[in-house]
Amino acid sequence: MRTFDFDLFVIGGGSGGVRAARMAGQHGARVALAECAELGGTCVNVGCIPKKLYSYAAGYAQAFEEAAGFGWKAAGKPKLDWPLLKANRAREIRRLNGVYASLLDAGSVTLLQGWAQFVDAHTVRVGDSSYTARNVLIATGGMPFVPELPGREHVVVSDAMFDLDPFPRRLLVVGGGYIACEFASIFNGLDSKVTHLCRNAHLLNGFDEDLRVFLAREMIGAGVDLRFNSEIATIRKIEGGLCANLARGQRVEADVILFATGRAPNTQGLNLEAAGIATHDNGAVIVDADYRSSIASVYAVGDVSTRQQLTPVALAEAMVVVDALFGKGKRHLDYEFTPTAVFTHPHVGSCGYTEAAARMKFGQVTIYSNEFKPLRHTLSQSSERTFMKLVVDRASDRVVGLHMVGPEAGEIVQGFAVAMRAGATKAMFDRTIGVHPTIAEEFVTMREPNMG
Repeated sequence: MRTFDFDLFVIGGGSGGVRAARMAGQHGARVALAECAELGGTCVNVGCIPKKLYSYAAGYAQAFEEAAGFGWKAAGKPKLDWPLLKANRAREIRRLNGVYASLLDAGSVTLLQGWAQFVDAHTVRVGDSSYTARNVLIATGGMPFVPELPGREHVVVSDAMFDLDPFPRRLLVVGGGYIACEFASIFNGLDSKVTHLCRNAHLLNGFDEDLRVFLAREMIGAGVDLRFNSEIATIRKIEGGLCANLARGQRVEADVILFATGRAPNTQGLNLEAAGIATHDNGAVIVDADYRSSIASVYAVGDVSTRQQLTPVALAEAMVVVDALFGKGKRHLDYEFTPTAVFTHPHVGSCGYTEAAARMKFGQVTIYSNEFKPLRHTLSQSSERTFMKLVVDRASDRVVGLHMVGPEAGEIVQGFAVAMRAGATKAMFDRTIGVHPTIAEEFVTMREPNMG
């Protein structure tokens, strides 16, 4: 029988890779992990965590304004110390990098610093050294994608937004996905003049239509210059900044132009062909239901292969692989009611089917929705409103879609996701006592279905 240096070799030190490595190590497996950058991947270093921290920072500006309605008086307008925010964020990210290293050490994982490449189905090269493994897990995540256009060398991608110098007083955001929407909201809250271009007629593909329309209205109300059906033709440098010429003849001047136009699987340079690993046209590793690639010894999880680009999904997929290789092989992942949040201002939370998707799958559905001014804003003088919606399968009475735009939407939807996973019906929602006065109670007090 062939012997190997390791039982599992993980390529990529992001959330999915670290989870797989340390859990496999706890099972007694001999594990190595190769990473060429800081541990934690996109989420920890240039994604979820720093973005949420900056979202908090933007929220304080709104809170300062709202405080006056509650009797607070402050001398002068608060001023953002951008270098201090950047420094504090960087310190926290370094701490989290250390936490990830400690987790790997506790799992007796051999950490290799460098870029990994396949030599064959069981051999990986890192630098000048080669290592053999019974199984290999690819968890290299994704990278920002910028389309080809004249002047693309002048734009930045989301990874660069946390350390901009100086702070952009004029920001142009291109894209309609959650990354674009979040950065548009964040920098608008931090007092940048934000123009947001979306080539489609709506934001957030894949989200509920009513939610998308409501969010766009709120973002515009908060001061974002949101323009639909807009595309950039060329970009050029001008005195004092950049100029984007739009396809329909307009022009927008900005200090920074962010392209948040999607992400591509990070597989270039892995030498996948040496191992015979099949990929989709976009470079994503093709996997089966158990996350096994076209080569029996190689698996892939997370953004490099997944159908849902979410950190908790990568973690869950990693656990399925570890259980299959070193456990009882009983773990399976069901994506049907995966909750998600978008940290715009206001926040978005969603779980289950959109109204359109539910009608296609279930046929007859009943819709409940409401929008209102939260209690907080009766004194804050803010015009911000909240939107909440339930989609119910008429045949089973099961709540199959739950959508929200409003404060702490992610926190609220997380709890309801458990109920939806358990098969909660609208009747169960109706019998549940609400916590008063809260926004969340609206989900258990909506009684009258929408007409039509």
